[in-house]
Amino acid sequence: MNTLIEWFARNSIAANLLMLAILLWGVASFGKIIVEAHPTTPMDEITVKVAYRGATPTDVEESVVVRIEEAIQDLEGIKSLSSEAIEGSGTVTVEVREQYDSRKLLEEVKARVDTIDNFPQGIKQPLIEVVQRQWEVISVVVAGDMPERELRTVGERVRDDIAALPGVSQVQLTAVRPYEVTIEVSEQQLRHYNLTLEGVAAAIRKSSLNLPGGVVKSESGEILLRSKGQAYSADEFERIVLFPREDGSQVRLGDIATVVDGFEETPLSTAYNGKSCVKIEVYRAGNQSVIDIATKVKAYIAESKERMPPGVELTYWRDQAESIKVRLASLLTSAFQSMALVFVVLSLFLRMTVALWVSAGIPVAIVGAMAIMPLVGISINYTSVGAFIMVLGMVVDDAIVTGESVYARVRSRLDADGVDAAVKGTQEV
Repeated sequence: MNTLIEWFARNSIAANLLMLAILLWGVASFGKIIVEAHPTTPMDEITVKVAYRGATPTDVEESVVVRIEEAIQDLEGIKSLSSEAIEGSGTVTVEVREQYDSRKLLEEVKARVDTIDNFPQGIKQPLIEVVQRQWEVISVVVAGDMPERELRTVGERVRDDIAALPGVSQVQLTAVRPYEVTIEVSEQQLRHYNLTLEGVAAAIRKSSLNLPGGVVKSESGEILLRSKGQAYSADEFERIVLFPREDGSQVRLGDIATVVDGFEETPLSTAYNGKSCVKIEVYRAGNQSVIDIATKVKAYIAESKERMPPGVELTYWRDQAESIKVRLASLLTSAFQSMALVFVVLSLFLRMTVALWVSAGIPVAIVGAMAIMPLVGISINYTSVGAFIMVLGMVVDDAIVTGESVYARVRSRLDADGVDAAVKGTQEV
């Protein structure tokens, strides 16, 4: 290190060219730095989620969770297992062992879960995936005093519009209840038509589905046949035929049941400024910039407010980009204040040239660090900006101490010339 200091001190042209190269490199690299609210950290976890509608937490634990744990517990890549059983669903979380490929373990877990053949009837296909941490960028709020279905329809339209914006890829509609078609059949009606609930359910399953019908070959090519009978709305369910009468007429589901096209009966209430609302959460992915995404979303909100139905308010909150901007502004303000204070203090007590070069070292150090950030995968986030602000104080302190050490040797004439004083003064520090 001492040799390097002396070489640059005696080759001022090379030192100045290096400083200029660092500044140019840093400026060119600034646009390549990822801007995000939180640093991206890998999550080596795999989750197995199973829905078991109507089951108690005890039933979910005994019939689903325990069986999954027993099937996968001896896999090599598992570090630990944790499970959660709640009403209607269960989740098994697998922590992946260090240095083990999580994708490989995912395939092994899938293979083991697929071999379980004693799950109770009524459970849905297990959802197995590697946990992906999502960091929110901005929340869009659609609020208005209107029926839940109409408000959700407006929210879905806003969600689709935002997802279509260039540079925006992850958008999710939240604070809403899932759609659900409820079929209610009274015991009196079942007895009148000599039916059972199982028979009605079986008739619905047989009629409400899409089936492939094979291929018809013709001179112009092949024609794929497909029967489209899946019911989605209340009207479509009501038209399902349960059985034919002797006179040729048909008994349909709407004749014996009340079909309600609504939402799950999960209690949910969300409000914004006293009005019912739905939210659209916007996330960043990959190398996307938090500031860029938030700017595009806010521009969409500004131009779309007038196109909203009467009484509907379109706005945003929890804008993470603003917090990042505040941190960056604080960093720049601290850097400029440090340069000014160092220059003033050193000009008063040392030499003007010493003050000038010591002050110049502060922006060079910051820009040089930014030049390296894209190469090592460091982004601009809450943590890195905070570290910049903290280290900025250390840089300023070192610069002042080094400048004072050099100036002291010059004044005391301990060295033959100024270059020797600069070299030895810096080496002392």
